[in-house]
Amino acid sequence: MMFHIQNTLVSLDVLEKEFCCDLDSCKGCCCIEGDAGAPLTAEEEQTLQQLLPGLLPLMRKEAREVVEKEGIAYNDPIGERVTQIVDGKDCVFSRTDRNGWCYCVIERLYNEGKISFRKPVSCHLYPIRLTEHPTFWAVEYHRWDICHCARQYGRKLHMPLYRFLKEPLIRRFGEAWYDELCLVADEWKKQCGTTE
Repeated sequence: MMFHIQNTLVSLDVLEKEFCCDLDSCKGCCCIEGDAGAPLTAEEEQTLQQLLPGLLPLMRKEAREVVEKEGIAYNDPIGERVTQIVDGKDCVFSRTDRNGWCYCVIERLYNEGKISFRKPVSCHLYPIRLTEHPTFWAVEYHRWDICHCARQYGRKLHMPLYRFLKEPLIRRFGEAWYDELCLVADEWKKQCGTTE
């Protein structure tokens, strides 16, 4: 089932699934697992290109070599622009600290107040994935085995996915869209006889 909100179709899973990242358990492994990089908009790719001189010194040697040779992005098998990866899985902008925690060098600079760009919106929105169609965007939940701990933690906290991702959803679609999403979620819960 999908819900029509402005120029989007939102899957029921976005309203019903419970999810909350549990970084103590997963240590941010979503940045270093998978077979493709993070989807990028043309504007994000341009922004990252401009930020690259400040990012390169923070990146792994192998990641710098990939970027210097092949650029910061490539077309994945379905033709989508995504960040370059190292060893077939690690995002070039990911690092791992001494405790085994993965972090994003872009987000680190953002958190330190050195840049105004937080990270690609596709990363910020995960596990929501967006698919562009001719007249609308599909907003869907992407289930990944490595996020099992986040699903468990979300159930423990009774945290709906759309509530957990409030900030990135507003970043991508705006407050009016998010307010409408919340109204739709409330109406759906009333119909189903459930509450948060």
